[in-house]
Amino acid sequence: MSHSSNSLPEAFTLESLKQFTTTDMQRVNEVIEQHLSSDVVLINQLSQHIIHSGGKRLRPMLVMLAAKACGYKGEVDALLAAIIEFIHTATLLHDDVVDESEMRRGEQTASSIWGNEAAVLVGDYLYSRAFQLMVLAESMQIMNLMADTTNTIAQGEVLQLLNINDPDTTEENYHQVIYNKTACLFEAACKTGSIITNSPEQCAEALGKYGKHLGIAFQLVDDALDYEADSEELGKNVGDDLAEGKPTLPLIYAMQKGTQSQRDVIRQAIEKGGLDKIEEITEIIVQTGALAYTHKQAIEHAQIAKAAIASLPDSESKQALLFLADYAVERSY
Repeated sequence: MSHSSNSLPEAFTLESLKQFTTTDMQRVNEVIEQHLSSDVVLINQLSQHIIHSGGKRLRPMLVMLAAKACGYKGEVDALLAAIIEFIHTATLLHDDVVDESEMRRGEQTASSIWGNEAAVLVGDYLYSRAFQLMVLAESMQIMNLMADTTNTIAQGEVLQLLNINDPDTTEENYHQVIYNKTACLFEAACKTGSIITNSPEQCAEALGKYGKHLGIAFQLVDDALDYEADSEELGKNVGDDLAEGKPTLPLIYAMQKGTQSQRDVIRQAIEKGGLDKIEEITEIIVQTGALAYTHKQAIEHAQIAKAAIASLPDSESKQALLFLADYAVERSY
């Protein structure tokens, strides 16, 4: 492990991060369990399925780490982390219906087990449950932030829907979608952590900026992995984005840089969806440098994220946040 010049002896690894956050994440899980239950059996079955289906729990972890990095000592952080996870889970349920996805994280999606109707309605249940919990947090500032965030996410979902099967989607458009759909919830997770500590405004700004750029880096890597990981590791099918006709950055860039015939192949694939040309397209993406370009952007955003929190006082939690920015771009699933 690399020794840094800080007073902290060792850099984080994924394993040590899990250990460092174990107690906090147990608190979050208790809050989730406590507030997830409903008298309606189907709601219990479906929400248990998705909450326990092996996600990284990254967003609630960010709430806890951000709060700690600002010196938080109370109990409300776990409630806020649960709220963020409920919102995230609701969006996953709705996403899988819209995308008609069969697999997520190596498991069958809720919509493929219980059907689209149930998945949409339980997604609504989780959204509204999140808002009930926000009222418990008794913070107008957090209510404000979450109301804006959920609205931004919803706009992102619609925007993405408009981009599907559209080979002329621009890079700018794509970035708007990943900010709305992914990065703004990361941003909110980090901001809430600092809001509850009543930290100075620049602390919330710094953490928000960190979260936003971490989220963008994370999504960029996800979109690259769709063309380079194997299904076992990824937990979803390689080429899912292509199958759904989603023009992500690797495709957009390959279209800009490719030859006319390469562009035609990608254009058709985006318009029609489907995987009959996946090998050829993966080849084009590699040849045009689109994967390298996507990774380079991810690394840049991870660096902006790290720079954003440079001025926070040094602590293990800050180190953990810095580690997560590196992990976001180095992971293989």
